[in-house]
Amino acid sequence: QVQLVESGGGLVQPGGSLRLSCAASGFIFSSYNMRWYRQPPGKERELVATIGRTLDIAIYADSVKGRFTISRDNAKSTVYLQMNNLKPEDTAMYYCNRVPSVSWGQGTQVTVSS
Repeated sequence: QVQLVESGGGLVQPGGSLRLSCAASGFIFSSYNMRWYRQPPGKERELVATIGRTLDIAIYADSVKGRFTISRDNAKSTVYLQMNNLKPEDTAMYYCNRVPSVSWGQGTQVTVSS
């Protein structure tokens, strides 16, 4: 059974940092590109970052470029999102998924507020 479990969210002040993790199971993790998405309150889910199967590509939304870094550990079937210099507009529920996507996990809430 495919499962995605996100963690690492929380409340942080503007300018702060968080590292999100997504543990995957039920499929061959190293065979798939992975993505982080986010859904701000009252808005549609949006793509944040994509990482290639073998770390050869990393693509970011313009809104997070230079502040967020996506990475993965294929041995641990885990994808990460390092978020630095967080802004209030980064407040959202964050989700990971593979490409092509499967059932969504529960997400992890990130709130940026003073």
